Amino acid sequence: MVNIRLLNKISPEGLAQLDSTKYACSEEGSTEDQGIILRSASMHDMDIPSHIRAIARAGAGVNNIPIDKCSQQGIVVFNTPGGNANAVKEMVMTGLLLSARKVYPGMQWVQTLKGQPEVPKLVEKGKGKFVGPELMGKKLGVIGLGAIGVLVCNLAHHFGMEVYGYDPYLSIDSALKLTRSVHRVNSLKEIYSNCDFITLHVPLGKETKGMINSQSIATMKHGVRIMNFSRGELVETQDILAALDEKNVYCYVTDFPNDDLLGHPGVLALPHLGASTPESEDVCASMAASQLRDFLENGNIKNSVNIPDLHMERTGGERVTLFHQNIPETLAKYTGVFASHNINIRNLINKSKGEYAYTVLDLDGHVPPAVLEQLEQAKGIIRVTLLK
Repeated sequence: MVNIRLLNKISPEGLAQLDSTKYACSEEGSTEDQGIILRSASMHDMDIPSHIRAIARAGAGVNNIPIDKCSQQGIVVFNTPGGNANAVKEMVMTGLLLSARKVYPGMQWVQTLKGQPEVPKLVEKGKGKFVGPELMGKKLGVIGLGAIGVLVCNLAHHFGMEVYGYDPYLSIDSALKLTRSVHRVNSLKEIYSNCDFITLHVPLGKETKGMINSQSIATMKHGVRIMNFSRGELVETQDILAALDEKNVYCYVTDFPNDDLLGHPGVLALPHLGASTPESEDVCASMAASQLRDFLENGNIKNSVNIPDLHMERTGGERVTLFHQNIPETLAKYTGVFASHNINIRNLINKSKGEYAYTVLDLDGHVPPAVLEQLEQAKGIIRVTLLK
């Protein structure tokens, strides 16, 4: 039985991907745990046991997982890109409409009419305060053309918007899904100077943290409306508040409120609802569980953030996986260990990402413990796993 620890409540549909005769899932940790599945729980202060082989995040962002620490321990970290894309896309379009049409202030105001005579007449008299523009014909800038950004582009096009997309790392898969009407631009400057609405769909990292700040806002169209359904730290709070006060930014819609943002009339703050749908939770949990299962059983990797995608069909015999440093001549040394024990390598695949590499080997016959011990002592090896 393979033990999986759950750090959050995980969709039963997702856990159904793990055969209950082979896997035991529990929120109680044990010394037998081989994998972890989580959603939003933070692992940064957690002492991750050495027996954990993989962590699967049922969601796209992995800021709650210490990736460097995991890599140093030979732990593969998975996420589920695209699993919540449709849910977030719908919220982005909701944000666009809310920012343009003054829906929320109008709803608040109309409640104040409770108990007054002739409410319909008061509504007609006061509605002019909440006039807002249509989306049709306006320019939308989409920063980040991953699974969510592409869906936003395509739907905004059907709303009649003129869409500009920016992503220096656009994948072939995303490019094929992107409607031809989207203007692909080569710089953020083109987004900032042209667009009436801007929506962010990039991961949080050193290059993107605080990317919306006083300097970038100064290059934007006056009265721009900004949507942030990615990560709160992409936007400098004090800079966006100053821009709202000066009307350089007309509205800021964020799924990541903080105390400074709350109460400002130009901020529409939502309680992190982007991916909060039962459908999204089911899809993400199913992806996370399936990826974790294939890794634990076969060593295959799909949607890892610290090791490249890697898949090799079983070709018989036993399988050994090596999580190791990406340094010269290591692969030859590892394969030499098997040769020295007269063990034939039937098939092999190796990929690397940055400082780390991962190798899967299918072998003829039985791999004795002495071979595994010799591999574990080899230079650059972080983790050796035998899969039968």
